[in-house]
Amino acid sequence: MTDNIKPKEATSIINSLVSGVVPKIGVQHITVGRTEEIEAFITSLNDVKNGHSLVKFWIGDFGSGKSFMLHLLNTVALKQKFVVSNADFTPDNRLYANDGKSVLLYSAIMDNISIQTKPEGGALQTLLEKWIEQIITITAEESGISLVDIRNEEHLPLIQNSIMKTINEITDVGGFDFGSVIVKYYEGYIKGDELLRRNALKWLKGEYKTKTEARQDLGLREIVNDQNFYDMLKNFCKLFVSMGYSGFMINLDEAINLYKISTSQMREKNYEKILTIYNDCFQGKVSNLFINFAGTKEFLENERRGLFSYQALKSRLQTNKFETLEVRDYAQPVIKLTPLDHNEIFVLLKKLKMIFDYNYKSDINISDEDISAFMEEMFNKPGASEFLTPREVIRDFLNILNILRQNPEVDKKKMFGEIEIEDERPNDLAILDTIEEI
Repeated sequence: MTDNIKPKEATSIINSLVSGVVPKIGVQHITVGRTEEIEAFITSLNDVKNGHSLVKFWIGDFGSGKSFMLHLLNTVALKQKFVVSNADFTPDNRLYANDGKSVLLYSAIMDNISIQTKPEGGALQTLLEKWIEQIITITAEESGISLVDIRNEEHLPLIQNSIMKTINEITDVGGFDFGSVIVKYYEGYIKGDELLRRNALKWLKGEYKTKTEARQDLGLREIVNDQNFYDMLKNFCKLFVSMGYSGFMINLDEAINLYKISTSQMREKNYEKILTIYNDCFQGKVSNLFINFAGTKEFLENERRGLFSYQALKSRLQTNKFETLEVRDYAQPVIKLTPLDHNEIFVLLKKLKMIFDYNYKSDINISDEDISAFMEEMFNKPGASEFLTPREVIRDFLNILNILRQNPEVDKKKMFGEIEIEDERPNDLAILDTIEEI
């Protein structure tokens, strides 16, 4: 099983899971029990590759594997030649704002852009330069100038015109500014002006706070702001597809932070933005875009603060009434993640033991019977049925492996017996419904 895992992936898996977070790379090596979801997702990816757009909501309890699922979707989408990005909602960023919080979300998306050769993010510059190289090649062919000569500064206006012409053909709202910035980037690229390139990239990533600053640095009158960031994402999607990529997939995790917005008016505006994106995608107003939201059941179904408090979303996102636990519909916009069963967790822990040994070049004395004994201890503890999550099981198991690796003489059965179950859910959710609206 460890034959096809890279050392970097093994280290990422172990270090991340011990810290209670999902590894950025290598999640495919520890996937169990999500076959039907992944098969349905691949079908959806094919639809998006063919020009459709989709929005999916991945819903599950705290610690049920939502973030893991999004990282797994990344791995699958990258292999299908998608450009992928991830961002978490936080108290400081959101989809709708008038104080810069939407641009912060946009900047996080831009920072985390990944392609198969750069799966850990930071691929925006690589993509820009790849696109510019394509424009240079096409312009050289059309103008009969050699690929070497066309890079001379005397031909700068020719390439700049080609960039603007191509951008105008593929973009809608905000296309002129978008194209102007890429022209500036090209100018820096050809002249070896690192500062100009950096400033153009800064604009594209939404990092300019004022128009004055952008005008001084780039001669542009507009910047990416709370109102136009979604148009910019759509422009990037078109740019990526024009380069030959299958589409642009954006994963937005921790959607509970939208549920936590204290004023009902601001919450509603954010839900309205989700509705706009949803309608754009399903009505065919945008192509090759795939947006995934991950959140808890409260975020979706709470009638007072969740998506279901917004009637237009509730009518679109209600579960197929013919679905049961045994009969699932993975084609609908909302996918509810059921917890892993005990057999699946057992398989997962076996995989983790192998990856752990591979990573540390160790051979920890833990048998299948020991893994079963560990699980029995965990799942029979007081509070296990209510609070125990896969995250906690994994972390405790890896912590035990770490102790045994460094202290082989320690009694593992004694350690199993010392495990305690804690409620790791955020403690502010339960009281939110009783908070008076500000």
